[in-house]
Amino acid sequence: MSRPATPPSLVKRHLLLGWWALFGYGLLGLGLEALHGFKVGAYLDATNETRRLMWTLAHAHGVLLGLVNLGFVATIAAWPDLPARAQRQASTGFGASTVLLPLGFFAGGVRFYAGDPGLGIALVPVGAGLLLYATWVVAHNIGRS
Repeated sequence: MSRPATPPSLVKRHLLLGWWALFGYGLLGLGLEALHGFKVGAYLDATNETRRLMWTLAHAHGVLLGLVNLGFVATIAAWPDLPARAQRQASTGFGASTVLLPLGFFAGGVRFYAGDPGLGIALVPVGAGLLLYATWVVAHNIGRS
């Protein structure tokens, strides 16, 4: 019994998401470098250390998640026996985490309180949980195939 082929829309979605995430979050990193280069106080002052950390984490996680999406596409191509249900579940998890995790870090740095990140940071554990779930789904199903 042969498994149904991966829908081209799923592959295209993660190719686009991966490459656009690399571009967008890379552009964020370039913006952060510009803030540093122009010595912008709202970014560099010691009282804004939380903002600097949160925005750097948003950039780093976003770029990494762009690569994760491209890795997911490569995994699907290399392991066509990955069940369609597992592909859909992993797709949802990787897609949502690519938005929620960096957005949570970025929002946490927009407005912060006495060194603690703002409420946006609440998106980070949700995004991290979805990322871990999607990763588990792929690893578990490859191990079973």
